[in-house]
Amino acid sequence: MAKLGVITDGISRDPEYALRVAAEAGLDYAEFQYVWDKEIGDLDAGEIRRLKELVERNGLKVSCISRHIFSGNVTMATKTSDPVYQQNLDALKRCIATAKELGSPLVRIFSGRKETILFGRNGADHWNVAKGAWDALRPLIEPAVRLAEEERVMLVVETGNGTMINSCWTARKLLDEINSDYLKVLWDPANNCWAHERAYPDGYELIRGKYLGHIHIKDIFVDTPKATLEVRNIGEGLLADQFWPMAKALKADGYDGVISYESVYRPDGGTFEDGFHAAIGRFKTIFG
Repeated sequence: MAKLGVITDGISRDPEYALRVAAEAGLDYAEFQYVWDKEIGDLDAGEIRRLKELVERNGLKVSCISRHIFSGNVTMATKTSDPVYQQNLDALKRCIATAKELGSPLVRIFSGRKETILFGRNGADHWNVAKGAWDALRPLIEPAVRLAEEERVMLVVETGNGTMINSCWTARKLLDEINSDYLKVLWDPANNCWAHERAYPDGYELIRGKYLGHIHIKDIFVDTPKATLEVRNIGEGLLADQFWPMAKALKADGYDGVISYESVYRPDGGTFEDGFHAAIGRFKTIFG
C-alpha cells in the first residue's frame, strides 16, 4: 500500500484545519512548510507540542520537515562563513530538532539559486559555462550533510525549478559526489519540466532505488521562452501521460517512501483548498 500525504499549507496554514481535511481525504502523512504564521523550524516548544498533538489526534504521521533551506543562496557568491549561510545552517539545526520531536524521518534542503549553464564542451565550456558554479556547490552542501550524519536524520535535496539541482541528472551527480547515506533526492517531477527533463522514464531511471528518498506530485505546463508556468489539475498538464507508468514503476521497485501531493493548484475563481479537493481523488487513484 502506497504511503500518501500532502504538504499541509496547500490546504491551510492552520494545521488544526489542514490536518483534519487531510485525514478526511484518506491521507496518512503530513508534510510541513508553513504552520500558523511561521515557517517550519521557527515554532517554539509549546507550538511543536501542540502540532504533535494535532497530528496524533488526526491519526497521521509526519513525512518531511520542508523548510526552504539554502534556496535563495547565490552559489558562487556564498561562503560557509557568510552570515546568510550560517543563518540557513541554524535553521537546518532547528528543523532537525523539530523533525525529531514530530517523528519525521526527513528534512528537506535546497541547493541555491541556479546558474543557467553548468557544463559544456566544444567552445561552450569557454564562452557559456558559469565557470566554478558546480564546484562551488558541494562545499556548501557538505556541512549540512555532516550535520545530518551526526544527528542521524536523512536530508532530501529537492529538484527545484530555480535551483542548482533542477533535474534528476544533477541530483544524482551531486549525490554521487558527496556519497553519504544521509542525503537522498526529493523528486519533484513537475519542477524538472522547466529543465525539459522527461519524468518517466528518463528522470526516474536516474534516481530509482537508493537515490530516491521522497516525492512531490503536482501537474503543470511550462513555456520556457515566455518564462511562464501554469499549475494544472492532476492529469491535465505535461505529466498527464507519465503519472500512471511512474506509479507502476514505483510499486514494482518497492518504493517505501511517502508521496506527497503538493497542493498548489488553484482553479479559476477558486481557492487552493478547492484545488486540493479537485485533485486529491485522482492523486489517490493513480498513486494509491
